[in-house]
Amino acid sequence: MSDFILLFRQPDLDRQVMSPTELEVITKRWQAWAGGIAAQGKLVGNGLQLATEGNVLRANGLITDGPFVEVKERLGSFLIVRAGSLEEATALAHGCPALDRQGSVEIRAILG
Repeated sequence: MSDFILLFRQPDLDRQVMSPTELEVITKRWQAWAGGIAAQGKLVGNGLQLATEGNVLRANGLITDGPFVEVKERLGSFLIVRAGSLEEATALAHGCPALDRQGSVEIRAILG
């Protein structure tokens, strides 16, 4: 088992455009998704140095080599998960609410 970081990148969306109800719905989706990972015992604490290679999961299930960040995207936040392989960590990233808003999830091993 290794630790992996899931970095969430999203287009630079203006939060003021969202109504309080929309913001609440999005917040609950994030909590439910992260809670599901925690319920599997795969959510862990802070990491150290990151590997330079990994995968990027985009909307519609597209998986590419990465990480490659476009200027129009911004880093949202991250989780650290424990998984047996890069493929398992990538599977945990599916369902991330960032993907619903044309964002992406970078998956990288933590070296240490």
